[in-house]
Amino acid sequence: MTDEPAQSGRARRRPTARRTSLFAHGEPMVWLTGGSLAIALLMIAGLLTLIVVRGMATFWPGPLVRVVDPEGQARMGEVTADEQYVPEESVLDALPPAEAERARSELAREGTVRRRLFRTGNFDLSGQHFEWIPQFEVASEDAPAWGVVVERLAWGRFYGTPQRFELDGEVVAEGPEATWAAYGTHHETVRDRWRRQREIETHEVSKINKLLERGRLAVRRVQLDHGAESPQAAEAQRAYEADEAELRGQLEGLGAEIDSIRSVNDRYQIVFTTAGGQEKAIGLADIVRAYPANQLELTDKLGVYASRTAEFLLDEPREANSEGGVFPAIFGTVLMTLLMSIIVVPFGVVAALYLREYARPGLIVSTVRIAINNLAGVPSIVFGVFGLGFFCYIVGSNIDELLFSERLPNPTYGKSGLLWASLTLALLTLPVVIVPTEEALAAVPGSMREGSYACGATKWQTIRRIVLPRALPGIMTGLILALARGAGEVAPLMLVGAVKLAPELAIDGVAPFIHPERSFMHLGFHIFDLGFKSQNSEAAKPMVFTTTLLLIAIVVLLNVAAFWLRARLRRQFEGSSA
Repeated sequence: MTDEPAQSGRARRRPTARRTSLFAHGEPMVWLTGGSLAIALLMIAGLLTLIVVRGMATFWPGPLVRVVDPEGQARMGEVTADEQYVPEESVLDALPPAEAERARSELAREGTVRRRLFRTGNFDLSGQHFEWIPQFEVASEDAPAWGVVVERLAWGRFYGTPQRFELDGEVVAEGPEATWAAYGTHHETVRDRWRRQREIETHEVSKINKLLERGRLAVRRVQLDHGAESPQAAEAQRAYEADEAELRGQLEGLGAEIDSIRSVNDRYQIVFTTAGGQEKAIGLADIVRAYPANQLELTDKLGVYASRTAEFLLDEPREANSEGGVFPAIFGTVLMTLLMSIIVVPFGVVAALYLREYARPGLIVSTVRIAINNLAGVPSIVFGVFGLGFFCYIVGSNIDELLFSERLPNPTYGKSGLLWASLTLALLTLPVVIVPTEEALAAVPGSMREGSYACGATKWQTIRRIVLPRALPGIMTGLILALARGAGEVAPLMLVGAVKLAPELAIDGVAPFIHPERSFMHLGFHIFDLGFKSQNSEAAKPMVFTTTLLLIAIVVLLNVAAFWLRARLRRQFEGSSA
């Protein structure tokens, strides 16, 4: 009887559970990693959404607003920003008593004061493109029916009301409506003549000047080879003078045609009146486009949007790159990226083949692999310095001395250019190609190699017909990664090729047609120039988003093309090796 309570007490005791760490369970880590991935995806989506929304809205025409201050001074422009702020007391003290009282009342009631950023334009008259206008300085505002936005070749945008249309200095139309009708009648014809003038100046005159320079350099080359007093030099000089006379005659004819076009276009002018009452005469040839902003229907706005988009994609930049198009930058970006890919893929594949298929494992091979992996972490500007010092100053200078001595001291290849930029980025992206290629080669089963050897194939035949076709997806993955990184690099290009403005493309109609020694424009450098070097930062800000969106689109298109090529080649090689 006495043992029963003790036994029941022991029976009632339960073994204590062992406590385990929270990190020993998988659920918290799943939630942690999943949440981190979700946050990262949201950040990427938010960034892309911001770029797409701001980039797509850049070219949409907005309304014009005219504001009048209590003193009767009027200003007109497009509202580009609206915010609340707290003005400094010194600013309020400098205001007239009525405005100061209004501002202090609003500040006491709301805690902040509203102000809007107006793009007032008319830089040649006012000396500024934008102006912050606080609400307490606005006595009245309206949307003028005949407020016209004028986009010019120079001096930025102009805002005014059309007053009269002049032909040869005589008024042929007066009043906003009649003046605008006359503008619509003559503007496209004048612009067609301007385009012809521009084509002559940028293509035909440039082509003749290049031929003259080539003839002069040919004479100098003969003089360097045979002596300045040799018969060969005299014969070359006579041939050059005969060609020069003919080319000079062509230049004079083109100059006369240019003068004729200018004299005709100068006859047409339209006179505007600003909101402040100043008159400004603008030649029709200097007007890229103009429109009455507050009279546009939806179809008219879509037309303006399409016109601006086409100009952005197909024309050259103007107004310090803050307006106009980016076609030279698009051309330079795509050409440089393709040339870089053509260079880096063969070198990367050959290096990976040697390391995986031929080199014996050991200290040297391990050291090379470590160096390749570490090379991917070297700052890109270091590659730019190397490219400038090695490719430009050493290789390029020697090429100039051997092949282009007649051009010295002006360098041909001994300076930054498209070829050296492509080679520099090829070095930069080389590890990106080698590592995936080597992993793809290692993933090919050894039994397939042994079967090939058993059938009598050599090592190279095995690599070419068995290994490479099955490693092709990995090789193309390296190419895709190289495209994505190389297209967006900017720092090396600032030293070895990219410039603010390159009027001459690397491909033209003058033999040898391809000029890899020329500098070029790049979208990444263009974004940097717009964001940090533009004299009109507010006007350039929307273009930064638009150009960024365009660069992303180009990278995506290049990657899609690489994906398509990878799938096509994989089907082709796998089918041929089956």
